Amino acid sequence: MTAFPERLTSGYEIFRQGRLAAERERYATLAEKGQKPEIMVIGCCDSRVAPEIIFDAGPGEIFVLRNVANLVPPYAPDSHYHGTSAAIEFALLGLGVKHIVVLGHARCGGIKALSEDGGSLGTSDFVGRWMSILEPAREEVHRCGQEGDLEALELAGIRHSLDNLRTFPCLKRREEDGRLALHGAYFDVATGVCRVLAQDGTHFEDLA
Repeated sequence: MTAFPERLTSGYEIFRQGRLAAERERYATLAEKGQKPEIMVIGCCDSRVAPEIIFDAGPGEIFVLRNVANLVPPYAPDSHYHGTSAAIEFALLGLGVKHIVVLGHARCGGIKALSEDGGSLGTSDFVGRWMSILEPAREEVHRCGQEGDLEALELAGIRHSLDNLRTFPCLKRREEDGRLALHGAYFDVATGVCRVLAQDGTHFEDLA
């Protein structure tokens, strides 16, 4: 077995002497009383778009789920494994979150793979199948005459994941009675600009 990555070792030492030392009481409280974040963020596992960094969140503040292309599959209780759906269910029933944010981003590799009909990723064991969740959004983008427009597909993917969230019965009930709000957001890696889906769902507007 090779040595643990030096980058992580040095990073942990910085964390231990800095943030951990400064927030030791907070960590102790979280350990004793557990987590109770009010916000869940469903983001992409892309290394450039960590939600905790983008929203300057401390420990215990947001419950984060990351997967390829920040996708939410439709509600499908069956014998298969459903990591994303399980995390959503835990956030709702275990934590009682009040907000769920689907955070997409520019230059998404998963979205690009779908846009280009996959290439090596599209024919791999898992990525192509996972990205097929977004096929209805791709068809919508094509109907609107935006074929090949990567940003249009990224934004459509956020809306599609929000629609799929509403297929979860326990989530839909909570949204309808006002206990939960859903949001869409889009982060531009190059500029650092974050846009959020307007309340009427028609466009994205700068968060700042």
